[in-house]
Amino acid sequence: MSKPTLTAVFIAFLLTSSGAKPNGKNKKPKQVVPAIECVMRAGKISHPEFIVKCPANCRETKEKVYGTGVFASISSICNAAIHSGVITNSGGKVIVMKMAGQAVYKGSFANGVRSLSLPNWRESFSVSEGKPKKGVIYPSTLAFVSSRPSTVKTGDSKDLPFSTMSPVTEALEPETTTTAAPPTTTHVTTPITTAPPTTTSAKPRVSVHKIPEAGVHRPETATAMRRQPQVSSTSAFSRVQPQPERKQHTAQSNPSFARRDWPNPAYARPDWFSGTRRPTDSSNSGPNTGYKWSRMSTGDPTVVDPMPDKTEYEHWPYNFGQYSPEPEDHKPPSETTHTRESSIGSNPFESGFSAQRQGLTPRVPELMPQGDPNCKVDIAFLMDGSWSIGKRRFKIQKDFLVEVSQVINVGVAGPMMGIIQYGDDPATEFSLKSFSSSKDLKPAINKIVQKGGPSHVGKALSYINKHFFSDANGNRGGAPNVAVVLVDGWPTDKVEEASRLARESGINIFFVTIEGPDENEKQNVVETNFVDKAVCRTNGFFSFPIMSWFALRKAVQPLVKRVCDTDRLVCSKTCLNANDIAFVIDGSSSVGTGNFRTVLQFVANVTQEFEISDTDTRVGIVQYTYEQRLEFAFGQHNNKADLLNAIKRINYWSGGTSTGAAITFAADQLFSKSKPNKRKIMIVITDGRSYDDVRAPALAVHRKGVIAYSIGIAWAAQDELEYIATDPDKEHSFFVDEFDNLYKYVSKIIHNICNEFNSQPRN
Repeated sequence: MSKPTLTAVFIAFLLTSSGAKPNGKNKKPKQVVPAIECVMRAGKISHPEFIVKCPANCRETKEKVYGTGVFASISSICNAAIHSGVITNSGGKVIVMKMAGQAVYKGSFANGVRSLSLPNWRESFSVSEGKPKKGVIYPSTLAFVSSRPSTVKTGDSKDLPFSTMSPVTEALEPETTTTAAPPTTTHVTTPITTAPPTTTSAKPRVSVHKIPEAGVHRPETATAMRRQPQVSSTSAFSRVQPQPERKQHTAQSNPSFARRDWPNPAYARPDWFSGTRRPTDSSNSGPNTGYKWSRMSTGDPTVVDPMPDKTEYEHWPYNFGQYSPEPEDHKPPSETTHTRESSIGSNPFESGFSAQRQGLTPRVPELMPQGDPNCKVDIAFLMDGSWSIGKRRFKIQKDFLVEVSQVINVGVAGPMMGIIQYGDDPATEFSLKSFSSSKDLKPAINKIVQKGGPSHVGKALSYINKHFFSDANGNRGGAPNVAVVLVDGWPTDKVEEASRLARESGINIFFVTIEGPDENEKQNVVETNFVDKAVCRTNGFFSFPIMSWFALRKAVQPLVKRVCDTDRLVCSKTCLNANDIAFVIDGSSSVGTGNFRTVLQFVANVTQEFEISDTDTRVGIVQYTYEQRLEFAFGQHNNKADLLNAIKRINYWSGGTSTGAAITFAADQLFSKSKPNKRKIMIVITDGRSYDDVRAPALAVHRKGVIAYSIGIAWAAQDELEYIATDPDKEHSFFVDEFDNLYKYVSKIIHNICNEFNSQPRN
């Protein structure tokens, strides 16, 4: 080969190589960052780790955040990032990492965002700066947690689920559906295209909703109508129970199909439980634990529920939105009078639909048992399943519970009953919502099988406090919580601490001790005087010592009589629902309009923590200068939303500072009309020295049993604050150098109020 030919071949090779690798380097894939809105919550997105871009001014939206550093998944991603300092209010990129739920989320104030506290949640997340590590590519599109099925029209975006909430624009195609692949942090996520439908029509198929015939239960979704024959229906308690605190969603999005909308109950529901309660909905309902001016928790039916999926706490705490049976005139006929086929169980909280329903004929309606309205309590029986009890005595125990269930007359308007069996570990045999009549309870109790193990009563009491008395288990809120503990001999663990926490949560604990320890056996008892340490009060009303298992039956009538005596179930009253609280607010000229609004925000944040109603905590407010003005009295606003709105509407007065006269005015106008069973609490907030004497008025209210707190700001006189405050001063008197630091004492005041309440004698 000639030299020119070799030269040409070499040049061609160089050109080919340079075309394969321009600039000698592989081109890196570019990270696409999906944009979200301020309202977007981490729990709505299914990826375990992802990157998003937040818009500007999210702080002004005041979307809720729960926790500090690690946040509950119902928190706003963007406001959590601002709170953590990852981004500013100008927006920016945020990397979100999901993690396991936490036992507690502590609220705090940082970077202009107030995060709220939460006792428990199933999923958490953390945020970090939106700069991916080298070689890590996050999903470029976001996949969302699945919702209830809905009917979709081609090209009609408003029929898409969450179309108003989703930050990602999704195109509807007539023949294909595109979804994001499972998330990864090491490779680029590739969309997966499902197989096209077999039909040749360009329009998606629309589910037809038939209007049910009279006497036939109507399913809520189209998928329920497509159940195969011969398949027994499962429990659908959550579907048939009222949930007035969230908007009900239906799969029927096409307005051309007929449907019925049943009104929510128009009455307010009190809450006996001040402790940890769980919300019914996991992904959109948040506990009512923080307050902001821009949005009131009014239960507005126009608010969109962004994720109507399964219950959050099928495994807490706190929340909120307790189950309460609707009145008859608010229930659809299918829920109040419907009689089902015999193949469906007798549980009235179950509902189902059979494909054979077209052949059904209407039957005469049967009314649901209502129970004894004079005994409206939620009762948990803790039955001893330990090995020490033996099979024969375990059978006697079951017979006792059967007889109690028949005497107490269970029903939705009266007592509701559940059973937990304890041994090594407690387990729910059936919850409060499982059965709504005494007739149904009898066979269920007879089927209970002994589990065995030691008698861990303390562990069982902790279990009912954290898990049993929850919204998901049928706790009604308006009914006192009662726990009846059956013990063979004595517990094998300590009960004092678990019992204390249960009492502070509003649970009335009864002990039925069968064949307790004699003098020779007391040395074997793990905790001496365990009954007195466990029961609600030590006056004998809450304890039943039974000498023999064969005498247990004699305790049925006395026990039923006591648990139904709601006036004596004093542990239902807690530090959050048994107060008359008077705020005495300085409205003098030195405060100023802006600072006065900060004081009102502080008052609202303290008030938010209490259970507000005419039978629970009541709040009144006095504003003062040289003169005094009653803004509103105790009982004038009997629900939390109205009360917080009333606080917001208070106008700044301006004038001098006569704190002593204001204390006397509060005693005359508020505490003179306080209820006998309420604790009287006064919280005085001032920013300067009073022009009049405060010692005599303060001493007068102390003698009338008023617990006084004083909060001084800036130029307030320390000696006057101590005169006003109840002893000891360090627990009742606080000082801050500026108004913006008032928020630091919200939790301290609540903690001290509850500590004083819970330290009262139990005799």
